Amino acid sequence: MVGRKQRAPTSRVRFGFARVDITPPVGIYHRMWGAARHDRATGIHRPILGDVSVFESVDAPGGIRLVRAHLDLVGLVAQQYAALVKALGDAAEVGRDQVEVGFSHTHASGWYAPDRFGMPGGELIAPFLEDVGNRLAEACKEAMSEIREVLITYASGNCDMAADRDYRDEAFDGYVCGYNPEGNGDDTLVVGRLTEADDRTVATVVNYACHPTTLAWENTLISPDYVGAMREEVERVTGAPCTFALAPCGDLGPKHGFVGDLDVAEKNGRQLGFAALSVLMSMGPPGTDFEYQGPVISGATIGTWAHAPFRRERLREVSIFDGGVYSVDLPMKKRRDPESLRDELARWSEAERAADAAGDAAEARTCGARAERARRWLARIANLPPGETYPYRFSVYRMGDAVWVTCGGEPYSDLQVALRRQFPRFAILVSPLAGNVQVAYLLRKDAYGKGLYQEEPSSLAPGCLEILTDAIAKQIKEIVAE
Repeated sequence: MVGRKQRAPTSRVRFGFARVDITPPVGIYHRMWGAARHDRATGIHRPILGDVSVFESVDAPGGIRLVRAHLDLVGLVAQQYAALVKALGDAAEVGRDQVEVGFSHTHASGWYAPDRFGMPGGELIAPFLEDVGNRLAEACKEAMSEIREVLITYASGNCDMAADRDYRDEAFDGYVCGYNPEGNGDDTLVVGRLTEADDRTVATVVNYACHPTTLAWENTLISPDYVGAMREEVERVTGAPCTFALAPCGDLGPKHGFVGDLDVAEKNGRQLGFAALSVLMSMGPPGTDFEYQGPVISGATIGTWAHAPFRRERLREVSIFDGGVYSVDLPMKKRRDPESLRDELARWSEAERAADAAGDAAEARTCGARAERARRWLARIANLPPGETYPYRFSVYRMGDAVWVTCGGEPYSDLQVALRRQFPRFAILVSPLAGNVQVAYLLRKDAYGKGLYQEEPSSLAPGCLEILTDAIAKQIKEIVAE
């Protein structure tokens, strides 16, 4: 009979977890926004955290070991990213293909690229990142010492805190990066609940697509943005650590964002936290599917359902652990000329100084933002490989009824929408910004040529997102044999 069972997507794995405080020091270089007028962080809103999770197969001791770290940082350039991967890999005694580092992408944590070392507060960046690597390595060892068998139960819901951010301003006669009330942003929220044999919740994972850009150029405090309040709400109810895994959100941001008001970030976080708790409350007991039990004659004939424990075959199915790291060549745009970019940087920097001297704060901010765009392009070009295509790495891991995907840069949310549509039987969790930060955005093919902000910093050409989606889907098909 069709419809007699509602499967609860589940993974059965061995799992270890540890958390470490990686809050940068006050005074470190902080300016992430071109429109910002400060360089150094002046204080701390909420701590910046690093979560380290270790996953292993329950049925193949010594088999796949996957280390995943999620950090409240905006992202790191290739060399810095590789250093963290190595620190975690050495601690777990695995190679780089078994280590993944993701970022919440909070724009209020600080920007730590090497070209900032000579700026005010830049002298604190290198020692800070070295300390982060050491702390993550210790956290990884702690997580490995606490590995035990868990069930991860997944469910999905919705949260409209995020929205499409490609807004057409008719008066400006162009697109701006801000709330688009006519857009169709993906509002899907995926939550994973990790429980031990006694059904005790030991951790949760929240996978949601929204740029942490509540706090913008007026904010001078180090902050995890909305993620901090979200975590606090979930942990208050569950009594267990909550890890935030950002989902692809190149086209998504908070409806209410780009402010300096901490209360707005707190409100956004609580909205997401309440939505995550709603999803958690919708789950049944771990290790059960929801099954039809049959009719009961009452005043009406009642159809009864109950949570039925997994049978042997179902346990075998949710214990599958497979996957790895793959690569696909993506087309690149014609790269910018470094000499012309250096000229732009010098010209706009001089214009900024002149505006400051004249007391024109608005003009100085605009010129500073233009200089910042040129500066970032120079750094981006330095990390791009030669040739017309980019060798783009991504990972796909199946854990029972779930598929965990990581990829680099900032794809549009179409990526996860397409994968969930193709594989409805599985919980799909996609995490971007895992390396390849220099490629910037991966837009839909039809989004190019409109003057969108995301096209300007992107290193990739039209078709990149569609090629990546097909490549990931191909690997998922091979792993799940569908």
